[in-house]
Amino acid sequence: MSVALELGGSVGNAAACRALGVPRASLYRRMQPAAPRLPRPTPARALDAAERQSVLEALHSERFRDKAPAEVYASLIDEGVYLCSIRTMHRILAENGELKERRNQLRHPQYKKPELLATGPNQIWSWDITKLLGPAKWTYFHLYVILDIFSRYVVGWMVAPRETAELAKRLIAETCAKQGIVPGTLTIHADRGTSMTSKPLALLMADLGVTKTHSRPHVSDDNPYSESQFKTMKYRPEFPERFGSIEDSRAFGQKFFTWYNQQHHHSGIVMLTPEMLHYGMAAEVIGQRQQVLDAAYVRNPERFTHARPMHPPQPTAVWINPPTPPSSKEELASS
Repeated sequence: MSVALELGGSVGNAAACRALGVPRASLYRRMQPAAPRLPRPTPARALDAAERQSVLEALHSERFRDKAPAEVYASLIDEGVYLCSIRTMHRILAENGELKERRNQLRHPQYKKPELLATGPNQIWSWDITKLLGPAKWTYFHLYVILDIFSRYVVGWMVAPRETAELAKRLIAETCAKQGIVPGTLTIHADRGTSMTSKPLALLMADLGVTKTHSRPHVSDDNPYSESQFKTMKYRPEFPERFGSIEDSRAFGQKFFTWYNQQHHHSGIVMLTPEMLHYGMAAEVIGQRQQVLDAAYVRNPERFTHARPMHPPQPTAVWINPPTPPSSKEELASS
């Protein structure tokens, strides 16, 4: 349109519009000065300033200050009082910058993300409970498993007919004794199930000198190692659809956890078994594997086109939720 205005000054508006394919009416409308925007007139039926102030005072009153406009309207009209419509109450609140949640509601606490670091065995354990299907519909057995997150070694497990804090207490106490846990050296992490957050279990951990931490509510990846271990178990080809009895489930556990700890080469710990890493055999095993790789390289160096084969080093640190590095904006703000 600006081109048409410039061209119209030299060849005429009609010729410029024909050349550019612009309607003349649009060009002339553009050439006219914009009409001033008149203020919107106040409707005769609108509340006056005093009435609007009385509505605001009612909304601010101790009786209604935490009530929604609809609740205020209904309460007053039941008492034979009509101030204005619900929509007008919303408008008055918006004009005063108060259009927000007014109801008195429970404020849930802000749960901090657990950030746990293990640099060796028996520093951080993760434990959880999963259900195993029983012989009939709606029957279950409960599998308790305690896992060392550094080595992935299952340090304790139990199958019980029910889930209780007392059974969890017994398992944790016996496992700590078996592993020789020194007070003040172990943290046990769990989700927020009733057994995990029970007072008897908290008192036991305090007596043992064990620190307890919990996942955030409704956050599925705050307890990843236990969840991964359960998946490994339930995707084994010999895992049955149902267990015929609690004895069957315990027999399965004996076989599975022996395999998991002693024979399963875990991808998360450079294909070592949990037992190797938990009991300090990793360096020797990695050294033996490196000798095999060196011998293979000597025999056929041409098969290793990029570099001499090197076995990955054993893990030195394992995190549950590693700290998030600060963004560039946060770094600038702190500086």
